[in-house]
Amino acid sequence: MEKKIKNIGIVIVEDHTIVRQGIKALVESIEGIKVLAETGDGREALDIISKSKPHVVLLDIAIPGLNGIEVASRIKKEYPHIKIIMLSMHANEEYVFQSLRMGVSGYLLKDSGVEELEMAIKSVVRNEIYLSPPVSKQVVMDYIKRTEARVKEKKTDKNVFEVLTPRQREILQLIAEGYTTKEIAKKLNISVNTVDVHRTQIMEILDIHNVAGLVRYAVKARLVD
Repeated sequence: MEKKIKNIGIVIVEDHTIVRQGIKALVESIEGIKVLAETGDGREALDIISKSKPHVVLLDIAIPGLNGIEVASRIKKEYPHIKIIMLSMHANEEYVFQSLRMGVSGYLLKDSGVEELEMAIKSVVRNEIYLSPPVSKQVVMDYIKRTEARVKEKKTDKNVFEVLTPRQREILQLIAEGYTTKEIAKKLNISVNTVDVHRTQIMEILDIHNVAGLVRYAVKARLVD
C-alpha cells in the first residue's frame, strides 16, 4: 500500500509578487500543505528546489529570463520525483502540450479557486495528471495527433526543445526579451565572445539571420509570452 504524505511541501515560482502572495495565501489555507519557499526568478528556483526538496512545485509558465517550460525541463532532469504544476493564464493547447512533454503533472489556470488548487496538488502527489476543466483533454489529444502527423510529413520539423541546447534556448529567450550581448554575458556569468558564439550557432541551426527573426521564432516557440 502506497504511503500517504502527511505534509506536502510546496515551492512557488511566480514573478508577480502580488500574484505569488495570493497563491501562497491559498496554499497555506489548505490543511496538510506547507509552503517551503517562494521566488520570482527561474534560476533562483532551481537553487531553492535543490535545497528544500519539495514534493510539488507551482511554476508560472511565463517567467522572464528563464521561462517555466525550461525550468520544468531542468527540474525533471535533476529531480524526476518532484511533481510540477504549471500555472498559466492561457488555456492554450500548445502551452499544455509543451508542458506535458517536459514532464509536468498538472496545468492549472490562475483564476482557479482554492478547492481546485487543493485538488490539483493532491492529484499530482498521487501520481495523477491534473488539467483545469477549461483545458480540454480532447483538445490536447487532437493537438498531439496533429503534431505527430506533421512530424511524419516532415521529419526535420522539430521544435525548439529538440534542435537547441538548454543554454542556446536560454540565450534565445534573453535575446527575444531585448537584452544586449553584454547584458546576457553578465546575467549568465559567461564571456561576451561565448554569447556571440551561441548567437551564431542559434542562427545557423534555425536558419534565421537577424534579431527580429529570432524574436518572432521565440514568440512562436512560446519561449516568451
